[in-house]
Amino acid sequence: MESRKFHFAQALLPEGWAKDVSVAVGANGMIQSVTANGRGGRKIMGAAIPAMPNVHSHAHQRLMQGLAEKAGPGADSFWTWREVMYGFALRLGPDDLEAVAAQLYVEMLKAGFSVAGEFQYLHHQPDGAPYDEPAELSLRCLSAAEQAGIAITLLPTLYAHGGFGGQPPVTGQRRFIHSADSYLRMHETLAKACATHPLRRLGISPHSLRAVTPALLQEVLNGIAPDAPVHIHVAEQVKEVEDCVSFSGLRPVEMLLENFDLSPRWTAIHATHMTARETQRLAASGAVAGLCPTTEANLGDGIFPATDHLKEGGAIAIGSDSHITVSPSEDLRMLEYSQRLRDRTRNALASGPGASTGRTLYAAALKGGATSMTQPVGAIARGHRADIAVLDTEHPSLIGRSEDQLLDSWIFSAGNPAVAHMLVGGEHVVKNGRHIREDDIETRFRNTVRRLMT
Repeated sequence: MESRKFHFAQALLPEGWAKDVSVAVGANGMIQSVTANGRGGRKIMGAAIPAMPNVHSHAHQRLMQGLAEKAGPGADSFWTWREVMYGFALRLGPDDLEAVAAQLYVEMLKAGFSVAGEFQYLHHQPDGAPYDEPAELSLRCLSAAEQAGIAITLLPTLYAHGGFGGQPPVTGQRRFIHSADSYLRMHETLAKACATHPLRRLGISPHSLRAVTPALLQEVLNGIAPDAPVHIHVAEQVKEVEDCVSFSGLRPVEMLLENFDLSPRWTAIHATHMTARETQRLAASGAVAGLCPTTEANLGDGIFPATDHLKEGGAIAIGSDSHITVSPSEDLRMLEYSQRLRDRTRNALASGPGASTGRTLYAAALKGGATSMTQPVGAIARGHRADIAVLDTEHPSLIGRSEDQLLDSWIFSAGNPAVAHMLVGGEHVVKNGRHIREDDIETRFRNTVRRLMT
Protein backbone atom coordinates (compact mmCIF):
# COMPACT_ATOMS: atom_id res chain seq x y z
CA MET A 1 0.00 0.00 0.00
CA GLU A 2 1.20 3.50 -0.79
CA SER A 3 2.30 5.69 2.10
CA ARG A 4 -0.50 7.65 3.71
CA LYS A 5 1.84 10.52 4.43
CA PHE A 6 2.77 13.01 1.72
CA HIS A 7 5.36 15.76 1.52
CA PHE A 8 5.13 18.90 -0.61
CA ALA A 9 7.76 21.56 -1.16
CA GLN A 10 5.05 24.21 -0.74
CA ALA A 11 1.36 24.12 0.02
CA LEU A 12 -1.54 26.54 0.41
CA LEU A 13 -2.86 26.12 3.96
CA PRO A 14 -5.74 28.03 5.60
CA GLU A 15 -3.26 30.42 7.22
CA GLY A 16 -1.37 30.95 3.96
CA TRP A 17 1.46 29.42 1.97
CA ALA A 18 3.95 27.20 3.79
CA LYS A 19 7.11 25.32 2.83
CA ASP A 20 8.06 21.68 3.37
CA VAL A 21 4.56 20.56 4.29
CA SER A 22 3.86 17.00 5.42
CA VAL A 23 0.24 15.79 5.33
CA ALA A 24 -0.78 12.62 7.20
CA VAL A 25 -3.95 10.93 5.93
CA GLY A 26 -6.02 8.37 7.84
CA ALA A 27 -7.49 5.21 6.40
CA ASN A 28 -10.80 7.06 5.98
CA GLY A 29 -9.17 9.61 3.66
CA MET A 30 -9.34 12.44 6.18
CA ILE A 31 -6.32 14.60 7.03
CA GLN A 32 -4.99 13.73 10.48
CA SER A 33 -2.21 16.30 10.68
CA VAL A 34 -0.45 18.99 8.66
CA THR A 35 3.13 19.93 9.55
CA ALA A 36 5.01 22.83 7.97
CA ASN A 37 8.79 23.20 7.85
CA GLY A 38 9.21 19.49 8.41
CA ARG A 39 10.22 16.30 6.69
CA GLY A 40 8.75 12.88 6.11
CA GLY A 41 6.28 11.29 3.79
CA ARG A 42 6.19 10.39 0.13
CA LYS A 43 7.42 13.40 -1.80
CA ILE A 44 5.18 14.72 -4.57
CA MET A 45 6.88 17.38 -6.64
CA GLY A 46 5.04 20.67 -7.11
CA ALA A 47 2.83 23.09 -5.19
CA ALA A 48 -0.13 21.63 -3.33
CA ILE A 49 -3.47 23.45 -3.26
CA PRO A 50 -6.92 22.32 -2.10
CA ALA A 51 -8.74 20.64 -4.98
CA MET A 52 -11.80 22.46 -6.32
CA PRO A 53 -15.40 21.18 -6.18
CA ASN A 54 -17.31 21.25 -9.49
CA VAL A 55 -20.81 22.13 -8.32
CA HIS A 56 -22.73 21.83 -11.58
CA SER A 57 -22.41 18.98 -14.06
CA HIS A 58 -24.73 17.48 -16.65
CA ALA A 59 -22.63 14.43 -17.54
CA HIS A 60 -24.69 13.45 -20.59
CA GLN A 61 -23.88 16.77 -22.26
CA ARG A 62 -20.19 15.81 -22.48
CA LEU A 63 -21.22 13.74 -25.50
CA MET A 64 -22.10 16.85 -27.54
CA GLN A 65 -18.97 18.85 -26.72
CA GLY A 66 -18.36 21.21 -29.67
CA LEU A 67 -21.28 19.87 -31.74
CA ALA A 68 -23.64 22.82 -31.36
CA GLU A 69 -21.36 25.44 -32.92
CA LYS A 70 -22.97 25.53 -36.36
CA ALA A 71 -25.14 28.56 -37.10
CA GLY A 72 -28.78 27.87 -37.78
CA PRO A 73 -30.98 29.52 -40.39
CA GLY A 74 -32.45 31.85 -37.76
CA ALA A 75 -31.10 33.55 -34.65
CA ASP A 76 -29.20 31.11 -32.43
CA SER A 77 -29.87 31.18 -28.70
CA PHE A 78 -29.99 29.05 -25.59
CA TRP A 79 -33.40 27.83 -26.74
CA THR A 80 -32.16 26.56 -30.12
CA TRP A 81 -29.16 24.96 -28.38
CA ARG A 82 -31.59 23.23 -26.01
CA GLU A 83 -33.30 21.47 -28.90
CA VAL A 84 -29.93 20.13 -30.09
CA MET A 85 -29.17 18.95 -26.55
CA TYR A 86 -32.49 17.13 -26.29
CA GLY A 87 -31.56 15.18 -29.42
CA PHE A 88 -28.34 13.96 -27.83
CA ALA A 89 -30.09 13.22 -24.52
CA LEU A 90 -32.49 10.85 -26.26
CA ARG A 91 -29.63 8.69 -27.59
CA LEU A 92 -27.90 7.47 -24.44
CA GLY A 93 -28.59 4.12 -22.81
CA PRO A 94 -27.33 3.18 -19.33
CA ASP A 95 -23.99 1.79 -20.54
CA ASP A 96 -23.50 4.87 -22.72
CA LEU A 97 -24.12 7.32 -19.88
CA GLU A 98 -21.74 5.42 -17.61
CA ALA A 99 -18.97 5.48 -20.22
CA VAL A 100 -19.46 9.18 -20.96
CA ALA A 101 -19.64 10.12 -17.28
CA ALA A 102 -16.52 8.14 -16.39
CA GLN A 103 -14.55 9.92 -19.12
CA LEU A 104 -15.87 13.27 -17.93
CA TYR A 105 -14.92 12.55 -14.33
CA VAL A 106 -11.39 11.61 -15.38
CA GLU A 107 -11.17 14.94 -17.20
CA MET A 108 -12.40 16.75 -14.09
CA LEU A 109 -9.71 15.14 -11.96
CA LYS A 110 -6.98 15.95 -14.45
CA ALA A 111 -8.13 19.59 -14.40
CA GLY A 112 -8.06 19.95 -10.60
CA PHE A 113 -11.66 19.14 -9.63
CA SER A 114 -12.15 16.49 -6.92
CA VAL A 115 -15.94 16.57 -6.45
CA ALA A 116 -18.60 16.33 -9.16
CA GLY A 117 -21.97 17.92 -8.43
CA GLU A 118 -24.06 15.80 -10.79
CA PHE A 119 -27.33 17.56 -11.65
CA GLN A 120 -28.75 14.42 -13.21
CA TYR A 121 -32.01 14.71 -15.14
CA LEU A 122 -31.87 11.68 -17.43
CA HIS A 123 -34.15 9.23 -15.62
CA HIS A 124 -36.21 7.14 -18.05
CA GLN A 125 -35.82 5.17 -21.26
CA PRO A 126 -35.76 7.12 -24.56
CA ASP A 127 -39.52 6.60 -25.00
CA GLY A 128 -40.19 7.97 -21.50
CA ALA A 129 -40.99 4.61 -19.87
CA PRO A 130 -39.23 3.94 -16.53
CA TYR A 131 -36.39 1.43 -16.37
CA ASP A 132 -36.99 -1.73 -14.34
CA GLU A 133 -34.79 0.00 -11.78
CA PRO A 134 -36.14 3.59 -11.82
CA ALA A 135 -32.85 4.96 -10.44
CA GLU A 136 -30.81 3.17 -13.14
CA LEU A 137 -29.21 6.20 -14.78
CA SER A 138 -28.34 7.97 -11.53
CA LEU A 139 -26.81 4.73 -10.25
CA ARG A 140 -24.70 4.65 -13.40
CA CYS A 141 -23.33 8.09 -12.52
CA LEU A 142 -22.35 6.77 -9.09
CA SER A 143 -20.63 3.83 -10.77
CA ALA A 144 -18.77 6.14 -13.14
CA ALA A 145 -17.56 8.25 -10.21
CA GLU A 146 -16.36 5.08 -8.47
CA GLN A 147 -14.38 4.05 -11.55
CA ALA A 148 -12.73 7.46 -11.83
CA GLY A 149 -12.10 7.84 -8.10
CA ILE A 150 -13.85 11.20 -7.86
CA ALA A 151 -16.13 12.27 -5.04
CA ILE A 152 -19.71 12.97 -6.07
CA THR A 153 -22.66 14.89 -4.73
CA LEU A 154 -25.53 13.35 -6.67
CA LEU A 155 -28.39 15.74 -7.36
CA PRO A 156 -31.18 13.80 -9.10
CA THR A 157 -33.42 16.25 -10.87
CA LEU A 158 -37.06 16.86 -10.11
CA TYR A 159 -38.71 17.80 -13.41
CA ALA A 160 -42.47 17.83 -13.97
CA HIS A 161 -43.50 20.62 -16.35
CA GLY A 162 -42.53 22.34 -19.58
CA GLY A 163 -43.05 25.91 -18.42
CA PHE A 164 -44.31 28.23 -15.69
CA GLY A 165 -47.69 27.40 -14.23
CA GLY A 166 -47.53 23.66 -14.84
CA GLN A 167 -47.39 23.68 -18.64
CA PRO A 168 -47.14 20.16 -20.11
CA PRO A 169 -43.62 18.92 -20.92
CA VAL A 170 -42.46 18.85 -24.53
CA THR A 171 -41.43 15.67 -26.35
CA GLY A 172 -37.69 16.23 -25.76
CA GLN A 173 -38.26 16.26 -21.99
CA ARG A 174 -39.91 12.85 -21.75
CA ARG A 175 -36.88 11.18 -20.14
CA PHE A 176 -36.89 13.71 -17.30
CA ILE A 177 -40.42 13.65 -15.87
CA HIS A 178 -41.44 12.60 -12.34
CA SER A 179 -44.33 13.00 -9.93
CA ALA A 180 -43.57 13.68 -6.29
CA ASP A 181 -44.23 10.02 -5.37
CA SER A 182 -42.11 8.49 -8.13
CA TYR A 183 -39.30 10.94 -7.46
CA LEU A 184 -39.23 10.20 -3.74
CA ARG A 185 -39.13 6.44 -4.39
CA MET A 186 -36.13 6.93 -6.67
CA HIS A 187 -34.48 9.23 -4.13
CA GLU A 188 -34.87 6.58 -1.42
CA THR A 189 -33.01 4.06 -3.59
CA LEU A 190 -30.19 6.53 -4.15
CA ALA A 191 -30.03 7.38 -0.45
CA LYS A 192 -29.23 3.73 0.27
CA ALA A 193 -26.51 3.73 -2.40
CA CYS A 194 -24.89 6.83 -0.92
CA ALA A 195 -25.40 6.22 2.80
CA THR A 196 -22.13 4.53 3.75
CA HIS A 197 -19.80 5.60 0.93
CA PRO A 198 -17.22 8.16 2.10
CA LEU A 199 -17.07 10.00 -1.25
CA ARG A 200 -20.82 10.23 -1.88
CA ARG A 201 -23.43 12.78 -0.83
CA LEU A 202 -27.05 13.03 -1.97
CA GLY A 203 -29.18 16.09 -2.55
CA ILE A 204 -31.91 17.25 -4.90
CA SER A 205 -32.05 19.44 -7.98
CA PRO A 206 -35.45 20.91 -8.80
CA HIS A 207 -34.62 21.76 -12.39
CA SER A 208 -36.04 25.28 -12.39
CA LEU A 209 -39.15 27.23 -11.52
CA ARG A 210 -40.26 26.49 -15.09
CA ALA A 211 -40.13 22.75 -14.44
CA VAL A 212 -41.48 22.54 -10.88
CA THR A 213 -44.15 24.48 -9.06
CA PRO A 214 -43.39 25.75 -5.55
CA ALA A 215 -46.05 23.39 -4.18
CA LEU A 216 -44.50 20.33 -5.86
CA LEU A 217 -41.01 21.28 -4.69
CA GLN A 218 -42.18 21.78 -1.12
CA GLU A 219 -43.91 18.39 -1.14
CA VAL A 220 -40.68 16.71 -2.19
CA LEU A 221 -38.53 18.71 0.24
CA ASN A 222 -40.79 17.50 3.04
CA GLY A 223 -39.91 13.91 2.08
CA ILE A 224 -36.09 14.14 2.11
CA ALA A 225 -33.42 14.86 4.70
CA PRO A 226 -33.75 18.43 5.99
CA ASP A 227 -30.05 19.16 5.46
CA ALA A 228 -29.76 17.71 1.93
CA PRO A 229 -28.36 20.23 -0.56
CA VAL A 230 -30.83 21.84 -2.97
CA HIS A 231 -29.63 23.07 -6.38
CA ILE A 232 -31.89 24.90 -8.85
CA HIS A 233 -31.38 26.69 -12.16
CA VAL A 234 -32.65 30.25 -11.83
CA ALA A 235 -32.61 33.44 -13.94
CA GLU A 236 -30.24 32.01 -16.54
CA GLN A 237 -31.99 33.59 -19.52
CA VAL A 238 -33.78 36.90 -20.16
CA LYS A 239 -36.73 34.99 -21.66
CA GLU A 240 -37.00 32.97 -18.45
CA VAL A 241 -37.20 36.20 -16.46
CA GLU A 242 -39.83 37.66 -18.78
CA ASP A 243 -41.91 34.48 -18.70
CA CYS A 244 -41.73 34.35 -14.90
CA VAL A 245 -42.84 37.98 -14.57
CA SER A 246 -45.67 37.38 -17.03
CA PHE A 247 -46.84 34.36 -15.05
CA SER A 248 -46.34 35.51 -11.45
CA GLY A 249 -45.50 39.20 -11.41
CA LEU A 250 -42.15 38.26 -9.86
CA ARG A 251 -38.69 37.73 -11.28
CA PRO A 252 -37.28 34.18 -10.80
CA VAL A 253 -34.93 34.99 -7.91
CA GLU A 254 -37.70 37.00 -6.26
CA MET A 255 -40.09 34.09 -6.71
CA LEU A 256 -37.58 31.70 -5.15
CA LEU A 257 -36.97 34.03 -2.20
CA GLU A 258 -40.67 34.62 -1.62
CA ASN A 259 -41.56 30.91 -1.59
CA PHE A 260 -38.60 29.31 0.22
CA ASP A 261 -36.35 30.05 3.15
CA LEU A 262 -33.04 30.12 1.32
CA SER A 263 -29.92 29.25 3.30
CA PRO A 264 -26.43 27.80 2.66
CA ARG A 265 -28.24 24.54 1.90
CA TRP A 266 -29.36 26.11 -1.40
CA THR A 267 -27.33 26.71 -4.56
CA ALA A 268 -28.78 29.06 -7.15
CA ILE A 269 -27.30 27.89 -10.44
CA HIS A 270 -26.46 30.77 -12.81
CA ALA A 271 -28.58 33.53 -11.19
CA THR A 272 -27.34 35.62 -14.10
CA HIS A 273 -30.13 38.16 -14.46
CA MET A 274 -30.78 39.82 -11.10
CA THR A 275 -31.66 43.34 -10.04
CA ALA A 276 -29.54 45.06 -7.40
CA ARG A 277 -32.17 44.21 -4.79
CA GLU A 278 -32.26 40.54 -5.80
CA THR A 279 -28.46 40.44 -5.63
CA GLN A 280 -28.53 41.85 -2.09
CA ARG A 281 -31.23 39.45 -0.95
CA LEU A 282 -29.58 36.37 -2.48
CA ALA A 283 -26.23 37.28 -0.90
CA ALA A 284 -27.86 37.88 2.50
CA SER A 285 -29.68 34.53 2.39
CA GLY A 286 -26.41 32.57 2.54
CA ALA A 287 -27.32 30.62 -0.60
CA VAL A 288 -24.41 29.88 -2.92
CA ALA A 289 -24.41 31.27 -6.46
CA GLY A 290 -23.31 28.34 -8.63
CA LEU A 291 -21.57 29.95 -11.61
CA CYS A 292 -20.64 28.23 -14.86
CA PRO A 293 -18.82 30.98 -16.77
CA THR A 294 -17.59 29.00 -19.79
CA THR A 295 -20.99 27.44 -20.42
CA GLU A 296 -22.75 30.75 -19.77
CA ALA A 297 -20.45 32.38 -22.33
CA ASN A 298 -20.94 29.55 -24.82
CA LEU A 299 -24.72 29.80 -24.54
CA GLY A 300 -24.78 33.59 -24.62
CA ASP A 301 -26.54 33.71 -21.25
CA GLY A 302 -25.19 37.00 -19.97
CA ILE A 303 -22.83 38.18 -17.23
CA PHE A 304 -23.34 37.42 -13.55
CA PRO A 305 -23.08 40.52 -11.30
CA ALA A 306 -20.07 39.13 -9.46
CA THR A 307 -18.60 42.43 -8.28
CA ASP A 308 -21.84 43.43 -6.56
CA HIS A 309 -22.57 39.93 -5.25
CA LEU A 310 -19.15 39.62 -3.61
CA LYS A 311 -19.32 43.15 -2.19
CA GLU A 312 -22.58 42.13 -0.52
CA GLY A 313 -20.80 39.15 1.09
CA GLY A 314 -22.36 36.62 -1.28
CA ALA A 315 -21.00 33.09 -1.69
CA ILE A 316 -19.93 31.69 -5.08
CA ALA A 317 -18.90 28.33 -6.49
CA ILE A 318 -18.06 27.13 -9.99
CA GLY A 319 -19.17 24.30 -12.26
CA SER A 320 -18.52 23.16 -15.81
CA ASP A 321 -22.23 22.56 -16.61
CA SER A 322 -22.40 21.54 -20.30
CA HIS A 323 -18.65 20.74 -20.31
CA ILE A 324 -17.84 22.76 -23.40
CA THR A 325 -14.57 22.89 -21.49
CA VAL A 326 -13.71 21.26 -18.15
CA SER A 327 -11.36 23.51 -16.22
CA PRO A 328 -11.56 25.33 -12.89
CA SER A 329 -8.83 27.70 -14.02
CA GLU A 330 -10.72 28.60 -17.20
CA ASP A 331 -14.02 29.11 -15.39
CA LEU A 332 -12.40 31.40 -12.84
CA ARG A 333 -10.58 33.26 -15.61
CA MET A 334 -13.83 33.69 -17.57
CA LEU A 335 -15.61 34.94 -14.45
CA GLU A 336 -12.98 37.63 -13.92
CA TYR A 337 -12.72 38.54 -17.60
CA SER A 338 -16.49 38.96 -17.94
CA GLN A 339 -16.43 41.63 -15.22
CA ARG A 340 -13.44 43.33 -16.86
CA LEU A 341 -15.16 43.42 -20.25
CA ARG A 342 -18.42 44.75 -18.83
CA ASP A 343 -16.81 47.42 -16.65
CA ARG A 344 -13.65 48.11 -18.72
CA THR A 345 -11.36 47.57 -15.75
CA ARG A 346 -8.77 45.09 -14.49
CA ASN A 347 -8.50 42.83 -11.42
CA ALA A 348 -12.20 43.42 -10.86
CA LEU A 349 -12.72 40.70 -8.25
CA ALA A 350 -9.53 41.04 -6.20
CA SER A 351 -10.33 41.42 -2.51
CA GLY A 352 -8.50 44.73 -2.15
CA PRO A 353 -5.39 46.75 -3.04
CA GLY A 354 -2.39 44.51 -3.46
CA ALA A 355 -4.50 41.33 -3.33
CA SER A 356 -4.05 38.51 -5.81
CA THR A 357 -7.08 38.15 -8.07
CA GLY A 358 -6.41 34.44 -8.54
CA ARG A 359 -6.13 33.83 -4.80
CA THR A 360 -9.33 35.79 -4.13
CA LEU A 361 -11.30 33.85 -6.74
CA TYR A 362 -9.88 30.47 -5.76
CA ALA A 363 -10.54 30.96 -2.06
CA ALA A 364 -14.12 32.11 -2.67
CA ALA A 365 -14.93 29.21 -5.00
CA LEU A 366 -13.36 26.68 -2.62
CA LYS A 367 -15.43 27.89 0.32
CA GLY A 368 -18.67 28.12 -1.63
CA GLY A 369 -18.04 24.82 -3.38
CA ALA A 370 -17.52 22.90 -0.15
CA THR A 371 -20.75 24.37 1.23
CA SER A 372 -22.68 23.65 -1.94
CA MET A 373 -21.49 20.04 -2.16
CA THR A 374 -21.78 19.33 1.61
CA GLN A 375 -18.40 17.63 1.32
CA PRO A 376 -15.51 17.96 3.86
CA VAL A 377 -13.19 19.64 1.37
CA GLY A 378 -11.76 23.05 0.57
CA ALA A 379 -8.68 23.17 2.80
CA ILE A 380 -5.48 21.30 3.47
CA ALA A 381 -6.15 21.02 7.18
CA ARG A 382 -6.94 18.51 9.88
CA GLY A 383 -10.55 17.37 9.69
CA HIS A 384 -10.82 17.91 5.94
CA ARG A 385 -10.59 15.16 3.35
CA ALA A 386 -7.26 14.89 1.56
CA ASP A 387 -8.46 16.24 -1.78
CA ILE A 388 -5.34 17.95 -3.06
CA ALA A 389 -4.29 19.24 -6.47
CA VAL A 390 -0.59 19.64 -7.17
CA LEU A 391 0.60 22.23 -9.69
CA ASP A 392 3.70 21.57 -11.77
CA THR A 393 6.06 24.36 -10.79
CA GLU A 394 8.26 23.46 -13.77
CA HIS A 395 5.45 24.15 -16.25
CA PRO A 396 6.69 26.94 -18.57
CA SER A 397 4.01 29.35 -17.33
CA LEU A 398 4.83 28.68 -13.67
CA ILE A 399 8.64 28.72 -13.67
CA GLY A 400 10.01 31.17 -11.12
CA ARG A 401 6.59 31.74 -9.51
CA SER A 402 5.78 31.11 -5.89
CA GLU A 403 2.81 31.40 -3.58
CA ASP A 404 -0.04 33.56 -4.99
CA GLN A 405 1.89 34.10 -8.22
CA LEU A 406 1.41 30.39 -8.87
CA LEU A 407 -2.38 30.70 -8.62
CA ASP A 408 -2.45 33.81 -10.82
CA SER A 409 -0.25 32.23 -13.48
CA TRP A 410 -2.17 28.94 -13.39
CA ILE A 411 -5.61 30.56 -13.63
CA PHE A 412 -4.77 33.24 -16.18
CA SER A 413 -2.17 31.42 -18.30
CA ALA A 414 -1.22 27.79 -17.73
CA GLY A 415 -4.60 26.10 -17.26
CA ASN A 416 -5.18 22.35 -17.10
CA PRO A 417 -1.73 21.20 -18.34
CA ALA A 418 -0.15 22.57 -15.16
CA VAL A 419 -2.09 20.13 -12.93
CA ALA A 420 0.44 17.34 -12.36
CA HIS A 421 -1.11 15.28 -9.54
CA MET A 422 -4.45 14.77 -7.82
CA LEU A 423 -5.27 13.15 -4.51
CA VAL A 424 -8.86 12.32 -3.57
CA GLY A 425 -9.24 11.09 -0.01
CA GLY A 426 -5.52 10.47 -0.05
CA GLU A 427 -5.72 8.23 -3.13
CA HIS A 428 -3.25 9.29 -5.82
CA VAL A 429 -5.58 9.18 -8.84
CA VAL A 430 -3.65 11.44 -11.24
CA LYS A 431 0.11 11.00 -11.50
CA ASN A 432 2.27 13.22 -13.69
CA GLY A 433 -0.78 14.37 -15.61
CA ARG A 434 -2.27 10.94 -16.31
CA HIS A 435 -5.18 9.27 -14.59
CA ILE A 436 -4.41 5.84 -13.18
CA ARG A 437 -7.27 4.23 -15.17
CA GLU A 438 -7.18 6.60 -18.11
CA ASP A 439 -6.60 4.04 -20.88
CA ASP A 440 -9.48 1.70 -19.99
CA ILE A 441 -11.96 4.51 -19.38
CA GLU A 442 -11.00 6.36 -22.55
CA THR A 443 -11.26 3.19 -24.65
CA ARG A 444 -14.85 2.61 -23.51
CA PHE A 445 -15.64 6.27 -24.13
CA ARG A 446 -14.18 6.16 -27.66
CA ASN A 447 -16.16 3.06 -28.54
CA THR A 448 -19.36 4.60 -27.16
CA VAL A 449 -18.96 7.87 -29.05
CA ARG A 450 -18.13 6.17 -32.33
CA ARG A 451 -21.22 3.95 -32.07
CA LEU A 452 -23.55 6.79 -31.08
CA MET A 453 -22.25 9.19 -33.73
CA THR A 454 -22.65 6.82 -36.69
